[in-house]
Amino acid sequence: MAGIKETDEVTGVDTTGHEWDGIKELNNPLPRWWLWTFYACCIWSFVYWIFMPTWPLISDHTRGFLGYSSRANLTEAVAAAQARQSVFLERIAAAELEEIRNDADLLNFAQAGGGSAFAVNCSQCHGQGAAGSVGYPNLNDDDWIWGGSLEAIQDTILYGIRSDHEDTRVSDMPAFGRDELLSREEIRDTAAYVLSLSGAEADAEAAARGEELYVDNCSACHMEDGTGNQDLGAPNLADSLWLYGGDEASVITSINTGRGGAMPGWSTRLDPVTIKQLAVYVHSLGGGE
Repeated sequence: MAGIKETDEVTGVDTTGHEWDGIKELNNPLPRWWLWTFYACCIWSFVYWIFMPTWPLISDHTRGFLGYSSRANLTEAVAAAQARQSVFLERIAAAELEEIRNDADLLNFAQAGGGSAFAVNCSQCHGQGAAGSVGYPNLNDDDWIWGGSLEAIQDTILYGIRSDHEDTRVSDMPAFGRDELLSREEIRDTAAYVLSLSGAEADAEAAARGEELYVDNCSACHMEDGTGNQDLGAPNLADSLWLYGGDEASVITSINTGRGGAMPGWSTRLDPVTIKQLAVYVHSLGGGE
């Protein structure tokens, strides 16, 4: 409500004459510097409207006298980056994998490109750090099911494992229990022997009984000493690295139901240069042969 202008006794500032429920409004005008800043901003906004793209239209927007376009700038920047990369991409396309690894510039470029492609296409299964998980191989160690050379890694990426590609790698492990190839007791004895191959704790009597069962049913793929066969995709059972778990229950499950992970082939999804970069990147993680 409007009242009579007066001087506030506490602050010594004149009031505006406005009063609400006994609360009087002091007449404290904004500082001059603030007002001039505000006026300058208003003037600047009008100048900006004229020179820069500003006002939205029905199907477009005003272009401004300067013709600035952030989209055009981005397009130019991307084109420039692609032009710089094309030199390395062309060299990678023409080079053998071993040549890429022995050329420091190409190696650095391939590792950067491969790391990016890995994050987009491979990390969902193998993990962002490529450490894998149960059923998904760790690409940082030196335990390779189908080989860890540059060429073997490239072939795995190209054609996949048990994929729909005609050149995919396929190796089927029998389900010894589900298909009634071995009894429950025989599977338990075989598991004990498999555990003993890697030095794991196992029932000695059961392992002794399981040795012959292993030789008759498993050694053709995993070898008599359990070191595996990369040509057949048969894992090494004599080390301490386990894809599906190295405890007794996990080993029994593997023998009982069989194992057979799948990986898609990327030859129809990624271009050859990207696949080369992926092979170099995975090989460089530390476990490549």
